[in-house]
Amino acid sequence: MTGAGAVGSYAVVALLGAMSPGPDFALVSRFAALRGRRVGLGASAGVAAGMAVNTLAAVFGVGAVVAASPTLFKAVAIVGAVYLFYLGVRSLLAARESGVGSPTAAEPAVSATESSAMAFRQGLITNVLNPKSVVFLVALLPQFLTDRSTWLDKTVLGVITVLAVLLWFSVVALAVGALQAVFRKPAARRVLNIATGLVLISLGVILFLVE
Repeated sequence: MTGAGAVGSYAVVALLGAMSPGPDFALVSRFAALRGRRVGLGASAGVAAGMAVNTLAAVFGVGAVVAASPTLFKAVAIVGAVYLFYLGVRSLLAARESGVGSPTAAEPAVSATESSAMAFRQGLITNVLNPKSVVFLVALLPQFLTDRSTWLDKTVLGVITVLAVLLWFSVVALAVGALQAVFRKPAARRVLNIATGLVLISLGVILFLVE
């Protein structure tokens, strides 16, 4: 990595990667729309924490091992797909909600702090169990690192990666959370839960079939 130009270029690429549609976007949007900006930001922080784990895996070579091993890659993909199925089914069950702001069996009433912790956990797990994220980093980082790159160089790129993800999903959470009043209506909540559930299940199928 050489100079501010390379750092700036990497930051742009990392941000564009973060903006790519995926389960993280659906998850953060749903939490922000149904439970507010604070919980949406919790999900954003979880996604960023998951990216931190993936970045460390890429930097220390674990990601390359996963990317190079069809068996390991498929194993992670299957576990990730199952988790997306689980979240998708929960979202579809939550679509049965009928009262304004009333809890459901699929989504019990919890405090804002508990909701944020749950959102963080789901964001973290969803990102860590997405092998495509690791493969993306394994392919991207060598483009900006050389044999002479130091651990400081790697750390800078890792921090930029996590900050790009945190920035993008925080913007998503704040933007969608501003519309929370719209999703207090039972019909809107039902549509959002159904749409999110179908998206997550579909992404799970795609992840399950990936080679």
